[in-house]
Amino acid sequence: MEQLFKQIPEVPDQGFTHGSKFHSDDVFATAFLRILNPDIQVQRGLQVPEDFDGIVYDIGRGRFDHHQEDKEIRENGCPYAAFGLLWREYGESLVGAEEAERFDVDFVQPLDMTDNTGCANTLAEIISEFNPSWDSDASYDECFWKAVAFAEQILRNHFASVAGIQRAKKLVQQAMEDCDGTILILPQYAPWKGEVIGSGYKLVVYPSNRGGYSVQGVPVARGDNALVCALPQEWWGKEAAELPQISGIETLRFCHATGFMAAADTKEDAIRAAQAALAL
Repeated sequence: MEQLFKQIPEVPDQGFTHGSKFHSDDVFATAFLRILNPDIQVQRGLQVPEDFDGIVYDIGRGRFDHHQEDKEIRENGCPYAAFGLLWREYGESLVGAEEAERFDVDFVQPLDMTDNTGCANTLAEIISEFNPSWDSDASYDECFWKAVAFAEQILRNHFASVAGIQRAKKLVQQAMEDCDGTILILPQYAPWKGEVIGSGYKLVVYPSNRGGYSVQGVPVARGDNALVCALPQEWWGKEAAELPQISGIETLRFCHATGFMAAADTKEDAIRAAQAALAL
């Protein structure tokens, strides 16, 4: 994960946030601060101590609070909450400007919007359910730290995934240089969409972690399920025993019901499947 981080910002060893019921905002803010400074000690309460020396967030009407009348709002209209304010402060130096912006749009803003407006968000609802039930004797603080541990794992998983994508770039770029511009053949599976979408390549062949080889259509754009080139429709969802007869490809054994991916036992047959798709 450290390979992703550009520079870990200095964060105080003391933090303070509000007590009692918690939300995804203060939970993820705390988890983020613990990643930046594993030694940070966070206190919870309903009023910031006058002599407190540390970082205060989601309470106190300071830099990292959003409950004041003149709270900050992004250019796109999404209001900041504490998590977003902390990510704006530290995210870019941690992961770089491009990834910081992408993560803010895809992950932070939905949580900030939920905290400010109450709009539905599945992850925020999951975090909310860590709170004690109305008739429970459980401690809010104990439940809060369980939620923080959960949120921290989500963030660490995400950062590790992004680091993996960045490590894959060199392998994918080299394969793109070595192939024909239409069918990309990878020597091993690696996250490829970030480099390949929009490149002109139409299908990708790679070793499958289930054995054999997969062939997959390239999406027309990020976040779009439409493909530049789908596999032949008569293959879609057919049984393994049928596929060799229908396709004429001896070891073809799977084709997804939507036609975006197929699998064969050999690389040669996976390439033949890609060629059959191109011939349509």
